[in-house]
Amino acid sequence: MQTKLKSLLRHGALLAAFALPMTAHAAGEVMVYKDPNCGCCTAWVDHMKINGFEVKVQNTRNVNSIKQANGLARELASCHTAIVDGYVIEGHVPADDVKRLLAEKPHVTGLAVPGMPMGSPGMEGPTSQPYNVVSFTAGGKTAVYSRH
Repeated sequence: MQTKLKSLLRHGALLAAFALPMTAHAAGEVMVYKDPNCGCCTAWVDHMKINGFEVKVQNTRNVNSIKQANGLARELASCHTAIVDGYVIEGHVPADDVKRLLAEKPHVTGLAVPGMPMGSPGMEGPTSQPYNVVSFTAGGKTAVYSRH
């Protein structure tokens, strides 16, 4: 009985250690605007949830109006647009980059993964290609935020 209890306590401690990063991060609520039929957008939403974000989805047939309302340049566009803590997140941006953005709070409008590169979150498959996460400002200035 004591051996079983010790084992359960060890496993409980192990589970708590793995759960800590997800619960310790105070992720902001992510509001995602996407086409109701887009499977890769749904996969990105799942990626964000798995990484500890609370995600709400607004299905819309006019995602472009959301992009325009948030000052997103056409060359940065992807299939879905999200807003978290006042930042615009465009496309298949990895959750770790969003967490870094929220922790560092740089003076940018948001982050984007232009297009839909294979291997980015939500675009997993048999092949993968290198891609950049780009930060952007309302004035149109862009910079590479991270490389994947």
